[in-house]
Amino acid sequence: MQIESIKMFCDLSETESFTKAAQINAITQSAVSQQVRAMEKHFGCQLIERSKKKFRLTREGETLNQYGRSLIHAFDELSSKLQDMRDEVGGTIRLATIYSIGLHDLPLYLRRYLKKHPTVSVQVEYRRANQVYEDVISNVVDIGMVAYPVRDSKVETIFLHQDLMVLIASEEHPLAKKASVSVRDLNQQKFVAFEAGTPTRKAVDKLFRDNDISVQVVMEFDNVETVKRAVEINNGLSLVPRRTVTQEVNSHSLVVINLKDMELYRPLAAILKKDKALSPALREFIKELKEE
Repeated sequence: MQIESIKMFCDLSETESFTKAAQINAITQSAVSQQVRAMEKHFGCQLIERSKKKFRLTREGETLNQYGRSLIHAFDELSSKLQDMRDEVGGTIRLATIYSIGLHDLPLYLRRYLKKHPTVSVQVEYRRANQVYEDVISNVVDIGMVAYPVRDSKVETIFLHQDLMVLIASEEHPLAKKASVSVRDLNQQKFVAFEAGTPTRKAVDKLFRDNDISVQVVMEFDNVETVKRAVEINNGLSLVPRRTVTQEVNSHSLVVINLKDMELYRPLAAILKKDKALSPALREFIKELKEE
């Protein structure tokens, strides 16, 4: 019985999905099923109830999962300890992030980190905020990066910094001609928004409610890049993180309009699964994030 098989079973128990367990362990879904059957043959008992539509472990499966997690945690700590003893920082970090952080914040961290640790490989997945949490909790990735972090008993949150949200428009928009505007000037303006339910959209909607502002949402997108493209062709105004529009402002495709009576900051954070054993590579990456 190999440690990889036990890890695979624990991942399967955590995610309750053969597909996700296969993804985490870089094997096929068929291989997951074959390993489960091999473990059942090895232990002489059934580990998963196959008569149920919903995924469910047997009593023996629950016991294997409980003790298996302890074994995996101890194995990860051993691996990290041995790397520490060799003063070695290498391996792979799997990271999930929302688009705006991945495109505009993460590269700043990665450049410094990879310059110090060139033998480390960082695999980046672009995901929606709720999916970042799911991937961190289910061990699909080692670490996640999100905006407006939420409390979750299963994750540890590392606050990074706050982005100033700025009002953007095309140069053809009437408000772009003004040196500054009041938040009241946004009332009934056409607005390009992030998708409903996203953390940034919720924060912007709350800002408008608090100021008794009603905008006309003409378009909704799931990432900042498409929001900017829609504003560039004068479909409406939008509120986006300041550092995401540096290039467009410099090239004069977008204008940042000063809001004289309003400020909105977007907190950014890294998230880890609670009690996760940190490899030297991951520990050094977290250190880099905290130094910012």
